Amino acid sequence: MNHRLPAVFGLLLLSAAPAISQDAPAATPPTTNYTQTLLDYFLEGGPVLMSFLAGLSFLAVLLIVFYMFTIRQGSVVSDRFMNAADALIRKQDYLGLIAVCNRENECIARIVYKTLDFATKNPTASFDEVREVTEAEGTRQASILNNRVAYLNDIARIAPMVGLLGTVVGMITAFESIGKSSGVQHMELAPGVAQALITTAAGLIISIPALVFYSLFRAKAQKLIAELEAAMTHIMALLAAQYKRANYRASARREATED
Repeated sequence: MNHRLPAVFGLLLLSAAPAISQDAPAATPPTTNYTQTLLDYFLEGGPVLMSFLAGLSFLAVLLIVFYMFTIRQGSVVSDRFMNAADALIRKQDYLGLIAVCNRENECIARIVYKTLDFATKNPTASFDEVREVTEAEGTRQASILNNRVAYLNDIARIAPMVGLLGTVVGMITAFESIGKSSGVQHMELAPGVAQALITTAAGLIISIPALVFYSLFRAKAQKLIAELEAAMTHIMALLAAQYKRANYRASARREATED
């Protein structure tokens, strides 16, 4: 029976092996918790281009805040100024209205000031000439509003192009490094491509909000320009009535003197 003992022990070990493997804890591969920070993305994208994009982002935020306070109803046409202008024109107190225009910083106040300044300095000018001055100044104020909003559109166009430039430069660098090294697999190109795309992503992050706010401010500016044109029409109608009264009185005086 002694020659059967090794076989028995072998069977016992084989039967115990699954139990031992089930009780033993499974080996887990080591995990690495690596998270990218904004500073890491900034450095990987290239300090020069990323600094330029950061400057564009800061400028876009400043413009948005500035437009929120300047592109509004009170900065273009206000009811307070229109009521004062209506009352002073009916009284023919043009010098008083000029003083009011100097105190206000509205677009309609600048237009009325240019109109009355020309009319008072050129008393022999016809109403058509005065109206031409008004229309020219109104066109200038409307273009100022449109051009002011256009800066956001410029930033929205420039930012993606700068990001694309950084991506192209990064791709060229990645392909050159792979071409010079030997035995490089295609998977090793992925980190370089991912790093090159950082600037494009940054440009789009700047461009999309800039375009959204540009659309909002452009619509608001167009609405204010329409209200400015309506206010100009009202002012010119009042001045036209005063010019007709003055011409009627002058003609009546001439007829009285002739008689």
